[in-house]
Amino acid sequence: MSVEISRPSGARIWARSDDDWYIEPEWVSARLFEAEQFDGAVWDPACGSGRICESARAAGHTILHSDITDRGYRGLGLPTVVRDFLDMDTRADNIVSNPPFDIARQFAEHACRLALRKSAIVFPTARLNAARWLQDLPLRRVWLLTPRPSMPPGSVIMRGEKPGGGKMDFCWLVFGPGSGAPEIRWLHRDGEVP
Repeated sequence: MSVEISRPSGARIWARSDDDWYIEPEWVSARLFEAEQFDGAVWDPACGSGRICESARAAGHTILHSDITDRGYRGLGLPTVVRDFLDMDTRADNIVSNPPFDIARQFAEHACRLALRKSAIVFPTARLNAARWLQDLPLRRVWLLTPRPSMPPGSVIMRGEKPGGGKMDFCWLVFGPGSGAPEIRWLHRDGEVP
């Protein structure tokens, strides 16, 4: 359960989610599918409330969805497959997800093994400097998200609350075929170039 913590300045922060479930604003995945070319189906193995799946579907992709627990998402009327992604060996054209940040490395490595074309994960930008494990993966692009997206615990969104501006920086890490150093680009909420 998530608990709101008050700060003297009137700003609010949220206690850490017990199950590391945080929901990104809809624009985060919508903009990714506008800017990054994905060919084929898109699987979100940590689908939560389905925002990434819905953005993929709106962009014309067939969707697949699973999560470690059922959070009520019914993509195309089908229930979420309840399985731990790290125990699965299902292959998919593309894997795009907002994974639990504590296991982002394992998620990214597993997604790179299973994705036939590309994989992408949401990642806290502040952790990039220490993420030396990225050198061993086929990282092609880092999409910096601007303005900072607010990613509160899923329980906050499910209660219908509207979070304000974000306090942390996030990015999309996109992995796939090719060679050379990864590119750094920006994704703006409104489609503008910052």
